[in-house]
Amino acid sequence: MDFLEEPIPGVGTYDDFNTIDWVREKSRDRDRHREITNKSKESTWALIHSVSDAFSGWLLMLLIGLLSGSLAGLIDISAHWMTDLKEGICTGGFWFNHEHCCWNSEHVTFEERDKCPEWNSWSQLIISTDEGAFAYIVNYFMYVLWALLFAFLAVSLVKVFAPYACGSGIPEIKTILSGFIIRGYLGKWTLVIKTITLVLAVSSGLSLGKEGPLVHVACCCGNILCHCFNKYRKNEAKRREVLSAAAAAGVSVAFGAPIGGVLFSLEEVSYYFPLKTLWRSFFAALVAAFTLRSINPFGNSRLVLFYVEFHTPWHLFELVPFILLGIFGGLWGALFIRTNIAWCRKRKTTQLGKYPVIEVLVVTAITAILAFPNEYTRMSTSELISELFNDCGLLDSSKLCDYENRFNTSKGGELPDRPAGVGVYSAMWQLALTLILKIVITIFTFGMKIPSGLFIPSMAVGAIAGRLLGVGMEQLAYYHQEWTIFNSWCSQGADCITPGLYAMVGAAACLGGVTRMTVSLVVIMFELTGGLEYIVPLMAAAMTSKWVADALGREGIYDAHIRLNGYPFLEAKEEFAHKTLAMDVMKPRRNDPLLTVLTQDSMTVEDVETIISETTYSGFPVVVSRESQRLVGFVLRRDLIISIENARKKQDGVVSTSIIYFTEHSPPLPPYTPPTLKLRNILDLSPFTVTDLTPMEIVVDIFRKLGLRQCLVTHNGRLLGIITKKDVLKHIAQMANQDPDSILFN
Repeated sequence: MDFLEEPIPGVGTYDDFNTIDWVREKSRDRDRHREITNKSKESTWALIHSVSDAFSGWLLMLLIGLLSGSLAGLIDISAHWMTDLKEGICTGGFWFNHEHCCWNSEHVTFEERDKCPEWNSWSQLIISTDEGAFAYIVNYFMYVLWALLFAFLAVSLVKVFAPYACGSGIPEIKTILSGFIIRGYLGKWTLVIKTITLVLAVSSGLSLGKEGPLVHVACCCGNILCHCFNKYRKNEAKRREVLSAAAAAGVSVAFGAPIGGVLFSLEEVSYYFPLKTLWRSFFAALVAAFTLRSINPFGNSRLVLFYVEFHTPWHLFELVPFILLGIFGGLWGALFIRTNIAWCRKRKTTQLGKYPVIEVLVVTAITAILAFPNEYTRMSTSELISELFNDCGLLDSSKLCDYENRFNTSKGGELPDRPAGVGVYSAMWQLALTLILKIVITIFTFGMKIPSGLFIPSMAVGAIAGRLLGVGMEQLAYYHQEWTIFNSWCSQGADCITPGLYAMVGAAACLGGVTRMTVSLVVIMFELTGGLEYIVPLMAAAMTSKWVADALGREGIYDAHIRLNGYPFLEAKEEFAHKTLAMDVMKPRRNDPLLTVLTQDSMTVEDVETIISETTYSGFPVVVSRESQRLVGFVLRRDLIISIENARKKQDGVVSTSIIYFTEHSPPLPPYTPPTLKLRNILDLSPFTVTDLTPMEIVVDIFRKLGLRQCLVTHNGRLLGIITKKDVLKHIAQMANQDPDSILFN
C-alpha cells in the first residue's frame, strides 16, 4: 500500500533555526500554479478560484499597507505625547501633547508660542511655581523619573513576554529573508510587545530611533497576514516575497518615503527580489504612506516631523565642505561599528548580558541626567533634527536663528547672510556638547534589550556636525566676502549659504557611513526634505562616506550584527577569491567515518529509526546500495520522521522489520512477511550535485544564487560527500582567518 497518495500534514515543512530549500519551494509553487491553471478551464468555479488566487497577492499588500500605516501613526502620536509627559501635562485634557495643548489656547503669543496657561510643567503642578532653583530641581527630578519608568516598563515587557522584540530587527529580517527560519520572530506577541515597547523606549529619551523597529513591525504584520492566504501560509519562499514588500512598507511609514522604502528593501534587506515583488513592494509602500498621511500624526499634513524646503541654490565650491561631511560620516560610521560591536561582544561574553534590566536603567539614568540641562539633548531626537534642518526665516524664534540685524530683509522672505548673534554662539556650544553626548551614548544604547533603531541617532550626529560646519561657512562668507572663493558667486547682502542644507547632507553622510546604503539613502533623504535640487550634494556625501567607511571596515552595522550573532547568512555582495575545491570542504574528510546514507530497497524501519536517533543531520542521501554508492536522491530527516510515524498509525502491519522502498515499484513479497513502506513521494529525485573537482567559487555562487541548503559531491557518478550551507560559511570564515565556529547560531 502506498499511503502517501494523500499529502501528510507536516511533510515539506521546516524545523526552527533551519534554512529553507528555495529550489524545492519554488518548484512546489510552480506545481500548485500549474494545477490551478489547468483546472480553471474545467468549470466557472475553478476559474473564479484561479482569479482570486492571482488577486490574493495584491489584497495581501493592501492589508499590510493599511495595518503598518495605522500602527506607525499610533506609535508616532503616542511617542509624541509620552515624550512631552516627561516635562509636564495639559490641564485642558491630559491626552494633548504640548503642541496640541497650546494650539487651542487663546492666551498664547507668537514669540512664546510654546507657553500657554493650559500647559503646566511638573513644578507648577507640585509647588505652584516655575521660577527658581527648586522648581528647576523638581522638573529635573520628574524628567529623570519618567525616563526611568518608561525604560523599565519597556525592558520588562520585552524580557517577560517577547525577547525577540528587542533591537532594531533588521539584521534578523535580512537573515530570515535569506531563507533562515526563526520561529516567533515575526509572531503576534512580538508585534504587540514591539509596538508598545517602541513607544516607551522612544519616549524615555534614550539615543535611539523608531525607524528600524518599524521595519520589524511591518514585517510582523506581513507574516501574520500571510496566514490568511493558503498560497503564502504553506510556502516559505512565497512568504519571503511578501516580507520583502512589508520591509518596504516599514521604511515608507518610518520616513514618509515610499520610493525610498522600495529601494531600501531592494538594496539593503532582500535576498531574492523578482520584478513581481518590486511592483508589490511599491503598492504596499504607497498604501502605507497614504494611510499614515490620512492619520496625520504630526498635524502638519506631512508624513515626517522634519520636512523642510530650501530655496537657495547651492554652488559648485560647496562640494568641498559636502565631501568633508562625507569623510566625517564615513569615519563616524566605521568608529561606531567597531566600538558598538566590541561592546555587544562584551555584553554577550561576560556577566553584563545577564542583567539587561539594570543595564537599560543605568544607561537611561546617565542619558537623562546629562540630557536635561541642555535643551538640544532634552528635546526628542526627531525634533532636534527638524530644528537643525530648518532654514532660518523671519518668523523663527529659535536660538539657532538669533542673528544680528535680522529684520533687514532683502527680496521676498529670504534673509541675507548676516553676523551671528549671542544666541547662535551659545547654540553652537550646546550643539557641540550634544554631538559628543550622542556619539558616546549611542554606542552603548544600540543592542540593549529594548527596541532601538539606529537611523535617527546617526542622522542626528551628522545633522549637528553639518549645522556647525554650515554656520561656520556662513560666517566665513559674511566676514570674508573679498576672498576669491566667495566673491565670484556671493554678493553683499545675498543669501549665499544655507546651514540647514549642510545639516541635511551631514545626516545623509553619517547614516550612509553606518549602514553603507547609497541609492536608497539619497532617495529617502530627498523624499524626506523635498529637496530635489540637492541630489548632487547628497550623492557626493553618501558616496564619500561609503568609500571612507569601506576603507576602514568592509561591513555595515547590520552585517556586523549578523556575524556577531552567528546567523547563517551568505552575503551576496562579497567575492570569494580563494582557489579551493569542493573536495576540500565536503564532509566527510579523508580520515572521517563514512557518509551516513540510506539504501533504496534494503533497509528496515528499525534501521532507519536507529540512524535518525544516532545522528543529528538534517537529511540523508539515498543510494542504490552501499557497495555501488550510486546516487538516487535526497530525503529530509523531518519528512522521514513524520512519514514513519504516520505510517505506523494509519497503515496496517507496519512493524520494525518492514522494509522501506524508495523505488518506483516494490518486488512481490514472500508470504507472511510484514507489508513494505513506500516513501518514494518524500524523496527529492533531483538533488543538486557537483563533482569533487568543482572550484569552491562556483559552489559558493550556486549556494548564493539558488539559495541551496545542501549540495552533494560525486566522483564519476558515485557519491563522495555533502556540502551544507554551514560548511560553506565556515570555509569562508576560515579563509578570512576568522573563527569558523562563530558561524554556528547561538
